[in-house]
Amino acid sequence: MDAPLQTEMVELVPNGRHLEGLLPVGIPEADNQRVEDPRQSCVESKGFLQKSPSKEPHFTDFEGKTSFGMSVFNLSNAIMGSGILGLAYAMANTGIILFLFLLTAIALLSSYSIHLLLKSSGIVGIRAYEQLGYRAFGTPGKLVAALAITLQNIGAMSSYLYIIKSELPLVILTFLNLEKQTLVWYLNGNYLVILVSVTVILPLALMRQLGYLGYSSGFSLSCMVFFLIAVIYKKFQVPCPLPSNLTNITGNFSHMEVAEKAQLQGEPEAAALCTPSYFTLNSQTAYTIPIMAFAFVCHPEVLPIYTELKDPTKRKMQHVSNLSITVMYVMYFLAALFGYLTFYDRVESELLHTYSQVDPFDVLILCVRVAVLTAVTLTVPIVLFPVRRAIQQILFQNQEFSWVRHVLIATVLLTCINLLVIFAPNILGIFGIIGATSAPCLIFIFPAIFYFRIIPTEKEPARSTPKILALCFALLGLLLMTMSLSFIIIDWVSGNSQHGGSH
Repeated sequence: MDAPLQTEMVELVPNGRHLEGLLPVGIPEADNQRVEDPRQSCVESKGFLQKSPSKEPHFTDFEGKTSFGMSVFNLSNAIMGSGILGLAYAMANTGIILFLFLLTAIALLSSYSIHLLLKSSGIVGIRAYEQLGYRAFGTPGKLVAALAITLQNIGAMSSYLYIIKSELPLVILTFLNLEKQTLVWYLNGNYLVILVSVTVILPLALMRQLGYLGYSSGFSLSCMVFFLIAVIYKKFQVPCPLPSNLTNITGNFSHMEVAEKAQLQGEPEAAALCTPSYFTLNSQTAYTIPIMAFAFVCHPEVLPIYTELKDPTKRKMQHVSNLSITVMYVMYFLAALFGYLTFYDRVESELLHTYSQVDPFDVLILCVRVAVLTAVTLTVPIVLFPVRRAIQQILFQNQEFSWVRHVLIATVLLTCINLLVIFAPNILGIFGIIGATSAPCLIFIFPAIFYFRIIPTEKEPARSTPKILALCFALLGLLLMTMSLSFIIIDWVSGNSQHGGSH
C-alpha cells in the first residue's frame, strides 16, 4: 500500500477536536478502504466517552475524562511488573555501571518507541494499536497486532496469578506462625487464586473506562514504594557477610557484631564478599539483557490511556509517558541497587525469597510480601483491558457497546487464565516463548514499521533520518527477539530455568 496522502493528515487538538481546515475534502477511494468507520475503531469507548456535539465524530472525535495524574498512575502500573523483584539479580550479573547503562538505554528506547506510536496515531487520528496495524497493512496488520497484544498480556496475567497462587499461601502460613503447610482450604493456592480473581480482579476488570482504575493503580504504586523503602532499610539491617546459617539472623545479630566476628575468625574473603562489582561479564550476563529490555513494557496500554486522557494532545501524552518511565526508572534502579548491596553475589533471582532465607518470620518482609501481592493483583485489570479491546476489534468491531459482552469477555478471560495457572503451571514456559516474540514486536518492531508505513512520504521520505532510525529500531527488536528465544531454548535443553523476568 502507498503511504497516506498528505491531505489525509489529521492533527489532534484538545478534546479530540481537529483544527479547522485540516479535514480532508475528499479521500481517494483506494485509501478510503483502509479508513474504518469511527464507530468501529472505538467499540470499547462507545457509550461512555462523551462525543463532541458540534460535529459528527471523525476517527476518535470524543472527549476523554481521565486526568493527567490518573493517566500517569495507570501507565506506571502497566509498566511495573513482578520483574522488579529480579533486577537485583540482574545487577549482580552485570555490575552497577553496566546495569545503569543498560537501564538508561532501555528507558530512552522505550520513550522513543512511544513517540513513534503517538506520532503515527496523530497522523491518522487513530488511538488504537490494532487500528494502526490496519492503517499500515490492512486486515493482516490488524490481526497480527491484536494477536500479539492478546498473547503478551495473557502471558503477563498468567504470571501474576501464578505469583498469587504460590506466594499467598506462604504469607498466610507465616501470619499464622505455622512451620509447615496443612491441607486446609485457605492454604491451598488454587482456591486462593480463584478467590482473589472473583473478589478483587473481576470487579475492577468490569470498569468501562480505564481511567477509573487510576485509584487502584495509585494504591498499587504506593505498595511498590513501600517495597522500595523496605529494601533500602534492610540494606542497613542485614549483616554482611551472611553467616553460613542464614536462619533468623536479623533478629539476633547486628551488622557490627557479625563484622567483628568475621574479623576475629580471620576471614580474608569477607571483604571480597561484601565488595560491589561495577562491571561484570559472566555466563548469566547475556540472560539479563532481554530481561531488562522488557522492563518497560506498557505499549498496549499507551493508546487506550491516550484515548481517555482529558484534553489530549501528543505532547501531553508524551509527558505522561516520560514521567511514568522516569518514575519507574528511579524505582527500578534503587530497588536493584539496594537489593544487590544487601546480598551482593548471594542475591537470588527473586529478591524477597532471599530475605525469607535470612529470616522467614521477619514481620517487615512479611508486610512487603503482602504489598507486592496487592500490587500484582491490582495490575491484572490494567493488563486485561487491552486484551478485551483486541478481542472487540477482531470479533465485534461493528457492534454497539454491550454490557453483556463486556462482562462476558472479562469473565471468560479470567476463567481461562485461572484454569491455565491451576492445571497447567508449566504453561508459563510456553508463555516465555510467546513473550520473547510478542514483546519485541509490541515494543520495537510494530511501532517502527507502523511509523514507516503511516507517515506520508511527502512529509518524511523513505530515506529520511527519522524513517532510517525507525528501521534500525525494528532491527534492534529482531535482535532482542533472537537473543531471547536462543536463551530460552538453551535453558530448556540444559534443564535450567532463568528467572527474574520483567513481567
